Amino acid sequence: MGDELTSTVGIVALAGVALAIVALTLAALLSLRLRRLRVDQRVVLGDEDTDLVAHAAALDASFRALHSYVTDVAERLDARVGVAEARLDGAISYCGLIRYDAYNEMSGRQSTSIALLDSARNGVVLSSIHHRDQARLYAKQVFEGKGELQLSPEEEEALRIAMAS
Repeated sequence: MGDELTSTVGIVALAGVALAIVALTLAALLSLRLRRLRVDQRVVLGDEDTDLVAHAAALDASFRALHSYVTDVAERLDARVGVAEARLDGAISYCGLIRYDAYNEMSGRQSTSIALLDSARNGVVLSSIHHRDQARLYAKQVFEGKGELQLSPEEEEALRIAMAS
């Protein structure tokens, strides 16, 4: 039996066995790696019976649809924000209030002037002049920070306070 392994046929047989063992070991390793790859692929693909390329194509189509939807929503929101900003430009943005004693009667500064202006500094100055037995209310329009009519010093002060805020 010892002669058979040292002969040419025996050496070739031993080399063939060694090569077969190496091939079986590589096949087992590759099989294990393939099993791990399939497990990882199931994590990505789920239980669907599709390949990675089809899954990537489906993801790309879904992403494009989502991008289109988000773009549409963003355009609609921009339009709505534009309308809201236009409305806010007409809202009261600046105000100034001053209290004073219009008749120097020591009545506790019961008269007031208030300036109410929008973002373009257009609006109104309201003055309420209180006397012991009566009160009067005056309204004067303001355009670009200037009174349409002559403003009293108190109304000018209320307008200055409003524009400074």
